[in-house]
Amino acid sequence: MPRAPTRLFVEQLTVLDAARLDAARGLVGESWIVDVELEGELDAQSMLVDFGEVKRRLKRAIDQNGDHSLLVPARAPQLSLHRTRHEIALRFAAATGAVEHVSPPQAVTLIDADRVDAATLARHLQTRLARELPPNVAALSIRLRHERIAGARYHYSHGLKKHTGRCQRIAHGHRSRLEIRIDGRREPRIEAQWAQRWRDIYLGTREDRVLARNGRWRFEYVSGEGRYALELPASRCDLLDADSTVERIAAHLARRVAAQRPGAAVEVRAYEGVMKGAVARAGART
Repeated sequence: MPRAPTRLFVEQLTVLDAARLDAARGLVGESWIVDVELEGELDAQSMLVDFGEVKRRLKRAIDQNGDHSLLVPARAPQLSLHRTRHEIALRFAAATGAVEHVSPPQAVTLIDADRVDAATLARHLQTRLARELPPNVAALSIRLRHERIAGARYHYSHGLKKHTGRCQRIAHGHRSRLEIRIDGRREPRIEAQWAQRWRDIYLGTREDRVLARNGRWRFEYVSGEGRYALELPASRCDLLDADSTVERIAAHLARRVAAQRPGAAVEVRAYEGVMKGAVARAGART
């Protein structure tokens, strides 16, 4: 009687942080938890594949095929795109206003679909990750899921021009929790207000804004990977006086909340995607 194939799973292999273009919402920051399941025959070690090896190989493939990039639905009718050897320039006509983006090719991931969601991105990753596995692994399945967040959350996109890694890309993003405490007490109402205000927001650095005209803002900079530009409706943006790192985002929020609550001690716990972030305090006890 033939032996049934062995199945192996890895929950929360990694988190894929990226921005995507959406016909209704425009530029949307996302954070997906990645789960994988493998099927095949045991090797000489009586293993399907060593957990350390599968994590190393598959995380590297995810990093190279979507993480910290702009995910673009290549078949969307809203898209126009021009590609050269050194640069991709695109325009996406979303219902919230057009998004224009210029970057080196590695900062854009084209998804062969008319929309980008967990299912189409999983299909995109499927064949690319399968190439990283040993021959005894016959099948690979991928599931992308959002973190369960009971309270306030928001989707933001940004770029960090001084960063030496993938964070330098002008339009990558995160889906994030937000916690605000005033005098030690959690404030869900204020959290919800900021989450609504920053729903699908682009957090830009003031010095990178090169144009503000006709209700649109344009951001440009040159980083280690090359030239970057992003233009979108001003209503979908907010400005920080410094680089939009999560440390600066938390501090920015703490100051803004403290300004509305004179004499109170404010603490902000701002997340950058899943299970990581920064804490900032402002007001009476700082």
